Amino acid sequence: MNRGPSRRTFLGAAGAAVTAGLAVGCESRSGKPHGAPAPDAPPPATGGHQAGVAEPRDAQPNLLAVVADIDDTAAVGPLLAELGQTILALTAGVDPRLLGLAPGDLTVTIGIGPRIVRLSDPSLPGAADLPPFSREEVADRERGGDLLVQVCASDPLLPSVAAAALLDRAGDRVRERWRQSGRRASGVALGEGRTAPRNLLGFVDGIVGPHTPAEQERDLWLSAPPPVAGGTIVVLRRMELDLRRFAGLSIQDQNAVFGRHRDTGVPLSGGSAAAGPNLGAKTPDGRYLVPADAHARRAHSSVVGVGLMLRRSYSVDEPAPGLLFISFQNDLRTFTATLTHMEHSDALLPFTRTTASATFLVLPGFDRRRQLGSTLFPGG
Repeated sequence: MNRGPSRRTFLGAAGAAVTAGLAVGCESRSGKPHGAPAPDAPPPATGGHQAGVAEPRDAQPNLLAVVADIDDTAAVGPLLAELGQTILALTAGVDPRLLGLAPGDLTVTIGIGPRIVRLSDPSLPGAADLPPFSREEVADRERGGDLLVQVCASDPLLPSVAAAALLDRAGDRVRERWRQSGRRASGVALGEGRTAPRNLLGFVDGIVGPHTPAEQERDLWLSAPPPVAGGTIVVLRRMELDLRRFAGLSIQDQNAVFGRHRDTGVPLSGGSAAAGPNLGAKTPDGRYLVPADAHARRAHSSVVGVGLMLRRSYSVDEPAPGLLFISFQNDLRTFTATLTHMEHSDALLPFTRTTASATFLVLPGFDRRRQLGSTLFPGG
């Protein structure tokens, strides 16, 4: 097993991030960077679901996802319980490892990989590994993993600092496989009180999804069996984007790749961005307004025959410009069947290359009485 960076490395990186921020004068006394929008009221860290999935409704602009392995000798229950306790301290602003930063709208979301789920019960949702797909160049180190620590915040310094505190609490029981930071652009108004950000290709990203409480109960949250009720399944895929080749297309051809207008997010079939495409709409000469190979058609849940994904993706700069695709769903098949359908003729895929891939069971919500992970690993 590749042991990855040491705990001292994590803490050193966090300290360097804080020092750099202070050195350039970007930190205000409140802990919020100058010029950054004031975050909404922080979502509660406790409850039936973990924060950082459906709440806050508009995802924070900064993310750090850390994927790690859990040592074979480590007791999983106590590890998860301690991570939950640290999350409560961080989000309450009482953990000294915040180094003086205000928690603001900080959220931490913890998931466990298929190997760890199988230790509890091989029949549980989340026990299946994510299969390989085409257009992948994924190193062994960046495929799969036992533990996901997703940290999001409006303050760009908080993700690194909070992740370092969590990994410090885990100690030698975990070893990092890979990590990815990302950012989201300001949201584009879609109508119906919703917004979504643009990706590096200039298009509005993550428009379709389970946004209403009823849709989320149907397609996002696991309702059974009891140990996983309130959790969900997350898929992470880091994709490089061929920005140069895509930019060489005409705007009409770019719109055809996505099946939407780049400037507004409105489908080529008309209507509003939030309402979604009319896949049956045709021109007078019988051509589909949303082309047969457009991404909006090939990835549409009604075409694939699956539920909706809640996508909260982030743009990335390193190791190459691209996208950290993040989708939450209560059935892994929602993702696997969609990507399999896309592989046949989706016009967007030739501009992508996947370099990291993993899936995790996002654990049910927790509080001070019900420890994180206790429904799967009692006695933590």
